Amino acid sequence: MSAGAISITASGWRTFLGRRTMLMAGAGILLFFVLLAVAAPLIAPYDPILQDGGARLRPPSLLHPFGTDNFGRDILSRIIWGARVDLQIALIGVAFPFVIGTILGTVAGFFGGIVDALFMRIVDIILAFPFLVLMLSIITILGPGLGSFYIAMALVGWVSYARLIRAQILVLKNNDYAVAAVSLGFGRMRIMFRHLLPNAIAGSIVFSMSDAVLVLLSGAAVSYLGLGVQPPVAEWGVMVAEGQSFITTAWWITLFPGLSIVFLAFGFSMLGDALGELLGVHE
Repeated sequence: MSAGAISITASGWRTFLGRRTMLMAGAGILLFFVLLAVAAPLIAPYDPILQDGGARLRPPSLLHPFGTDNFGRDILSRIIWGARVDLQIALIGVAFPFVIGTILGTVAGFFGGIVDALFMRIVDIILAFPFLVLMLSIITILGPGLGSFYIAMALVGWVSYARLIRAQILVLKNNDYAVAAVSLGFGRMRIMFRHLLPNAIAGSIVFSMSDAVLVLLSGAAVSYLGLGVQPPVAEWGVMVAEGQSFITTAWWITLFPGLSIVFLAFGFSMLGDALGELLGVHE
């Protein structure tokens, strides 16, 4: 074996280890928050919505490791319980657009013609509006709450997934195996969802990890504006908003939930990057 071959092998091994490390780190962060959410009733030291007027604005201590807020509620307990809500926001907020966009993009790419033209006009209309502005408008019409947020994400967020899948299907439907499936008389549904979609879905799966970061931050922003999760439910965006007035005197109210948002988003981002490298998908 030549020195050049040894160098390439060593480089490839380092690349593999780097991808595996990133994948494990991202998955580990997400697993940590999942376990935190599942075990919340067991590990949270206090009731997350229980108010204690005598413990208002206490700094971090052994009794309250992350301090208390302006209502005397334990910040650590609220962060632990808030993991349930924020994970739900990230996962459900991605799931609906993913499914809707995948189906519409597959159909548009496969049939082409007037179906594809109509699809692209709808996409153009949605993309004509800024994402956050359109989402906030829908939530304002429907009323504050998580249900309105999920509906808004489904109505706006599907476009990215649909465009990704459509582009893949337009290429894959001309491949030999797809042409052979048509020649053998297979039904359109079978060709679309059993032959083409499995080969086109990798890019959307990778994108969904990055999209989860956007959904998580959007959910926190909407809650911060008072249009998402409503008090006294423990949610990290709500906690940041509640601590804004005390940022100079009780910094811990906003710091710890803000860091929680950052770390969870970082976990999704690392997992998405690692999957993209392993699957050979480049955004």
